[in-house]
Amino acid sequence: MPTLLLVRHGRSTANSAGILAGWAPGVDLDAHGEQQAKDLAERLAAVPVSQVVSSPLDRCRQTLAPLLEARPELTQRLDERLGECRYGDWTGRPLAELAGEPLWKTVQAHPSAVVFPGPEGESMRDLSHRAVESVREWDAEVEHEHGADAVWLACSHGDVIKAIVADALGLHLDNFQRISVEPASVTVIRYTPHRPFVLRLSDTGDLSGFAPRKDAPATAAGDSGDAVVGGATGA
Repeated sequence: MPTLLLVRHGRSTANSAGILAGWAPGVDLDAHGEQQAKDLAERLAAVPVSQVVSSPLDRCRQTLAPLLEARPELTQRLDERLGECRYGDWTGRPLAELAGEPLWKTVQAHPSAVVFPGPEGESMRDLSHRAVESVREWDAEVEHEHGADAVWLACSHGDVIKAIVADALGLHLDNFQRISVEPASVTVIRYTPHRPFVLRLSDTGDLSGFAPRKDAPATAAGDSGDAVVGGATGA
């Protein structure tokens, strides 16, 4: 089965200012985020990425810009289902201020019950559904077009990635706040007919080990959908 590299965008001006960005316009990478984007391209240098999919928001597209410049053979496909949660009336407000809202406690403890206020507000359930649907559909398309050993990349946002990871781990959405995803980190998931495997979570280091290997043993996690008894072999 293909390997999904799930990238969170680099640090944005909203991240560094403590603002909940959502779909607000004009949110770009800050200087540190721009450097993270350059570092990401270098971290992926040894990985033969066959497909790139992204949230349409600028901070994700900017995160992928150095990678796409280094890999002119790649094109960027945009998918709104990978876009940030629509936070409604919370959009653009300081996180410190939002922490005083009654809904904040529900967001923390019972996110599956949350619908963000205002006409543009989205439920966390809908966010989870669209995000998981997106990566599973793209994964099947990548396998059809590029084969079972293909590696592909999707760039998205913190809560979106957390929802995808929760699904892959079999966690109820109410437990997704236990997951932390750093800016410019890579989370690696491999879907199989039996179960998904979460191979890395919020990784900010070397990714060269995810280049397909012809000499990998048949017991490598994810090849058959069976878990490796005793734990992964390191291959």
